[in-house]
Amino acid sequence: MHPYLTKPACILSLVTDKDESAESYCAGFELSEWRCDGLADNLMEWITDYALKSDELRNTNHANIYVRLQQAASRVYISENYKRRGEVGEIAAHAICRTFFDTMPVAARVNYLSASNDPVKAFDLVHVRYLEGDKFELWLGEAKFFKSRDAAVKDAIASIESHVNAGFLKNEKLLLGPQISDDIPHSDRIKALLASETSLDALIENAVFPVIIAANSDAAVNNSRPCDAYAESITDEMNALWGRLASSGLTKKIKLRLIYVPLADKDKLNAAFDTRLKGLQN
Repeated sequence: MHPYLTKPACILSLVTDKDESAESYCAGFELSEWRCDGLADNLMEWITDYALKSDELRNTNHANIYVRLQQAASRVYISENYKRRGEVGEIAAHAICRTFFDTMPVAARVNYLSASNDPVKAFDLVHVRYLEGDKFELWLGEAKFFKSRDAAVKDAIASIESHVNAGFLKNEKLLLGPQISDDIPHSDRIKALLASETSLDALIENAVFPVIIAANSDAAVNNSRPCDAYAESITDEMNALWGRLASSGLTKKIKLRLIYVPLADKDKLNAAFDTRLKGLQN
């Protein structure tokens, strides 16, 4: 059985109507507070699925699980300056796409990191989503983990605009092509799509560009339980973000999909995750 056919449970749940353009997923509330610690714990459950290669996952069992967790933790990041890191948003994006859209990583995120574990300019998420028959979509995602929603969507637009130009996409194809796992379904067709001889038009035609924005939410701060008013407020925040993406003109060029993750306190979540991550690294 392929290791990506199993996956951890996800604490995030859909709080808006299902939609082809924009949806929102929230960690919910516990004891009248937004579930910061619960989300940090759950993101830690996902680090092996996020950071390990498929062959490493295949060979993970009760005899080496601690070593595998340490390996995954070291690949997420090794940095004291965690406040400026964006991996929390990337792991949340990974978990949402895997859970709710049944995507499968084309290559582990670790393959995008340099030897010094510094961030590099590349898509934050590269998954494949299998459709009916023998069709598939390549999901090339951007994840933004910010305090400000406005700053997050502004940065997302700038990133996407730079990532869909011909030079970047050609380089991305060269980077991704050799990393495609041979054991994922239709690996030969995915490799062909990423071949240098294949037109970029074919790549864009078969690609979806999810934009994951995890940012502070007024609704998450001002509510203590899920309710209709909370869902309506989250929908308003999400629609404002989608409006910014649409007005950029990008939605006319590529298949964009907004995934909004409302947070009550971005800094608190970041610190909680970093504490857990460092616990495995020390």
